[in-house]
Amino acid sequence: MSFRRVTPDDIPELSRIESASYPEAEAATLDSFTLRVNAFPECLWLLEKDDKIVSFISAMRTNANTLVDEMYHSADLYSPNGKNLMIFSVVTDPDHRHMGYAGDVMGKLIEDCYFANIESIVLTCKENLITFYQDFGFEDEGISGSEHGGVQWHQMRFQL
Repeated sequence: MSFRRVTPDDIPELSRIESASYPEAEAATLDSFTLRVNAFPECLWLLEKDDKIVSFISAMRTNANTLVDEMYHSADLYSPNGKNLMIFSVVTDPDHRHMGYAGDVMGKLIEDCYFANIESIVLTCKENLITFYQDFGFEDEGISGSEHGGVQWHQMRFQL
């Protein structure tokens, strides 16, 4: 296994894995990944096994304190030196789930954030994943204002 940075050639595979992992209304589109890879490639963490992406995290650095729906499809709130990292998705290829890969990528992301002067990591998740993120040290801040995908989200924060 190895971690590496994203390249434009990865966009179709990221989109495929995301689409296989989230309902259509929640999954990032090919256009969204193209925007993210072109605007802030340093905010995507990839884990490979046998030269294939098995898990990844898509995020954006910003000075905003709350994850808002606009961030999913626009780079307007991106700041290369932003104090917060907003996680859009933590994804593992369906063929590689339950092997700890999402946790491996999350551990790498948290480690990298310590060295990047990031103050907090923020994400939204469904209620059934709260304990998964609490195990990494995230705290549940309650119901998010996000209406992404038409479902209810909890905002979680990891304070660095």
